[in-house]
Amino acid sequence: MNKKPNTEKIYPRTKDFTTVYLKNVITKPNITVGDFTMYNDFYNDPKDFEKNNVLYHYPYVNNDKLIIGKFCSIACNAKFIFNSANHTLKSLSTYPFPIFDEEWDSSMKITEAWDNKGDIVIGNDVWIGFDAVIMSGVHIGDGAIIGTRALVTKDVPPYSIVGGVPAKIIRKRFNDSIINDLIKINWWDWDIKKISGKLNDIRSGNIEALKGRGAKK
Repeated sequence: MNKKPNTEKIYPRTKDFTTVYLKNVITKPNITVGDFTMYNDFYNDPKDFEKNNVLYHYPYVNNDKLIIGKFCSIACNAKFIFNSANHTLKSLSTYPFPIFDEEWDSSMKITEAWDNKGDIVIGNDVWIGFDAVIMSGVHIGDGAIIGTRALVTKDVPPYSIVGGVPAKIIRKRFNDSIINDLIKINWWDWDIKKISGKLNDIRSGNIEALKGRGAKK
């Protein structure tokens, strides 16, 4: 008999307080996380994800967002570095004069201290490895894998595996036909009962069992 997972709980594993369903510990409106995405942290309290892992994020200044899809796996110490960490390259100096406008020139705008590259958007079913760093403006496609200690500075295509500093594509997880099928199927948008019923097919890689059946929202 299939169980019905509970999307509202914080800790998905009994007596395991190192892993959380991330959606249920987020408090800031400019961070959104999909159902069942989990974060594991054996250094710090995983409930402190916003403080420890989302860095230089001042949405009241930039209005930048962190958007994470469903069924993602985020390993310990992964970091999301936002726009305010940047120093502008448009100036002849990288020194952030506008941050110290009281000292230099009160007419400067604080956002002129950095180059705004936009939101960080993580797709669905993405695995982000230990100590990986995702930079501002990066979009990571569905099903991608980010290697341990990778520094991701550019967009990552769906179902690609990337690694290194800076991160580069190592290979695709599947051939183009299967990738296209998975993108069309969007199994993560199915209702829980349907996912549970097709779990063995998902886990075993039986793409034919999933094709052409549509997603019941």
